[in-house]
Amino acid sequence: MATETTTSTTQQPLPPPVTTESTQSTAKKTVKNRFEGLLTIRTKAINGKGAWYWSHLEPIVINSSDNASPNAVKLRCCLCDAVFSASNPSRTASEHLKRGTCPNFDNGSPNAVNPKPTSVTSLPSPTTSFSPQNHRKRNKTTAHSATPISMIQPEPARFSIHGSYPYPNPNPNNPTRPDFLPALLPAPVAMNVNVSGTLTRPDPTQQYHQLSGGKDDLTALAKLENSVRKLKSPKSQPGQALTKSQIASSLNLLSDWVYENCENITFSSLNHPKFKTFLTQLGLPALTRRELAGDRLEFKYQAARSESDDRIRESMFFQLSADGFGSKSKGYNLFDEKIINLSVNLPNGTRVFRRGVFVNGYVFPEHAEDVLMETIVGICGSNGNVQQCVGVVSDGLKSTALKNLEMKHEWMVNICCQFHGVSKLVKDFSKELPLFKNVSDGCYKVANFVNNVSYVRNLFLKYQFQESGRARLLRVPPGASGNGFEPVFNMVEDVLGSARILQLVLVDESWRKDSMEDQFAREVEEIVRNPQFWREVEAVHSLVRLVKDMAREIEKERPRIGQCLPLWEELRGKVKEWCLKFQIVESDVEKVFNKRFKRNYHPAWAAAFILDPFYLIRDRSGRYMPPFKCLTSDQEKDVDKLITRLVSREEAHIVLMELMKWRTDGLDSVYAQAVQLKQRDPVTGKMKIANPQSSRLVWETYLTEFNSLRKVAVRLIFLHATSCGFKWNSSFLKRARSGNGVEQAQKLIFIAAHSRLERRHSSSSSNDDDDDDDKDAGFCAMANGEDDMLNEVVFDASSP
Repeated sequence: MATETTTSTTQQPLPPPVTTESTQSTAKKTVKNRFEGLLTIRTKAINGKGAWYWSHLEPIVINSSDNASPNAVKLRCCLCDAVFSASNPSRTASEHLKRGTCPNFDNGSPNAVNPKPTSVTSLPSPTTSFSPQNHRKRNKTTAHSATPISMIQPEPARFSIHGSYPYPNPNPNNPTRPDFLPALLPAPVAMNVNVSGTLTRPDPTQQYHQLSGGKDDLTALAKLENSVRKLKSPKSQPGQALTKSQIASSLNLLSDWVYENCENITFSSLNHPKFKTFLTQLGLPALTRRELAGDRLEFKYQAARSESDDRIRESMFFQLSADGFGSKSKGYNLFDEKIINLSVNLPNGTRVFRRGVFVNGYVFPEHAEDVLMETIVGICGSNGNVQQCVGVVSDGLKSTALKNLEMKHEWMVNICCQFHGVSKLVKDFSKELPLFKNVSDGCYKVANFVNNVSYVRNLFLKYQFQESGRARLLRVPPGASGNGFEPVFNMVEDVLGSARILQLVLVDESWRKDSMEDQFAREVEEIVRNPQFWREVEAVHSLVRLVKDMAREIEKERPRIGQCLPLWEELRGKVKEWCLKFQIVESDVEKVFNKRFKRNYHPAWAAAFILDPFYLIRDRSGRYMPPFKCLTSDQEKDVDKLITRLVSREEAHIVLMELMKWRTDGLDSVYAQAVQLKQRDPVTGKMKIANPQSSRLVWETYLTEFNSLRKVAVRLIFLHATSCGFKWNSSFLKRARSGNGVEQAQKLIFIAAHSRLERRHSSSSSNDDDDDDDKDAGFCAMANGEDDMLNEVVFDASSP
């Protein structure tokens, strides 16, 4: 290394070529000495006694283009054949190799492809020869045989150090530099030195023997230096060095994963020692909380926000969706924190997240109006066209705020979320049907008796384990539950599933002995042995399951408002079949059903149902006609009122005339059949609309003669009937607000919601959260064997 420094610093720039013979001879000697010195340094480095970069840099002589005389000495990169000045090899290696300029050198890990050999340009014959191998022991008084420089052909740059040999790190403070050469380097090439000192390749037909411990044997030296390095730094080194671009890309992906899953990942978990060790093994630096909450968060948020704004800007109109007004965990508690998710439904069927608003407990209608209108103005702009928002779909507002917005803005169609409307039927049935109260009281007595009486509990767990392979107590709701009928339904479901086990308990001999003098036991036994009780339990369970399945289907499919009437009629028919099956008085159930239907009904349901070509009915002439006969007289009047409200006063009579023409002419069969085409969903196996956007496209492209009615149809048909889709963990909301502030929490929510919608659009699934929950439940179910062993131990310990 010292020789290299001396040579490189004492070298003077080559003088310009002159025609005199003496000057030309001096230039040849300077080139020869420079070439000889560099070749000597490179040979020593290859033998392990010099800088690391000489295995990739090769000295060459450049001839003049005028007289073919040696002009300069250059350094050629053996990896990419690039040529550099030989004045400072260390700087050349630093700029070309370490900083990633060489395409075939990856932070000390060159490609496995061997570089192409390049012959040294021949030089004119000097008067003396030079030998790099015998440079040290040269005898000044001894004459050497003349060997022309043209005969000196150094071996092309295939010199390499074995992969196990330690890589000398010129900058140990740089963590991105590896401290060893990877095993992908080409194997070292053995060279012979002839009498004149010229490097020659050995004869391939002769076997090359390398003795252990010889000067070319680097194995023992590599093992020794590796052992010393491990003793000095016992920390494990990364198995593969990454480039700066790879590190940046990896950290970006990691931060994206954290942001998109911030609900389930705590930022403090990134400081876990094992996670830090994992990053170190990959060659990545630690990702701190400060870095995540700083520029990375802002950059990711701005990118997602820009993409969302572009999509909204490209649409002619949109629907605002508000979810979270009706969500609660323990009633309307002022201290219950929740978030209102405000998103935008676009005519092309996609959805874009807009903002998240933190609230506590019950939200009054006035405040809800302000939140909705503020969001609409923020989307359209203070001086923009507010009529771009054609409606709002929301949950939990009891239609008060929605009706007020419609009265102030007549072009809006504001409806309640149908998922919540259908789900509330269970609450209505539980309050107004005596059947539900009888079943709840009976199941509560049975479950409490089984769970609290020791000898009954032991018998129940024993027979349950024999029948199903596992054992658990019955779920009993707390005395004052604010979560509706859901806890009661869980208890009913457990009792119904344990019917056979309870029968086995009653025929057990120990039951007969212990329950003879127990009045409450005889009362419970009478309930369990009563067939009418079990028919009622099955009836309640069946009706609740029917409504919950319909609500889950609505949540998954996210129907449009034109589908609301058919969905409620389908549910009405299933409820009537349930009444016939379990011999329930239909009038009582119908009364509860109609009451909930009227609370959710909106005139836009009937209008969209009439204008949607998907619901046209074929008549005898072969044309497809609007289904007016499926509406009641009141619903027909609602269609006229709504359509005239959505147009200007000047167009009111025109749109009614066009509506009459639509009622009498209908749609051509070719276009109607194209709109109503269905195909089987490969995931669910159900028949679905092949192109959901075809109903709107028919009005925009084909039914152009309906100038006024067409404007109403395209704005009504695409409107969604549900607002659900975002579920946030309450612990995440508290953690986000307390840790990062409201602004950072809203940015995190925006990024996570935007990513969730992107995944749904790409996978054509609207319920990925439930799919993930099912997968997690399946993973946890793999440990059932351990649970069974634990239950068996409990039986033995609790048995008398």
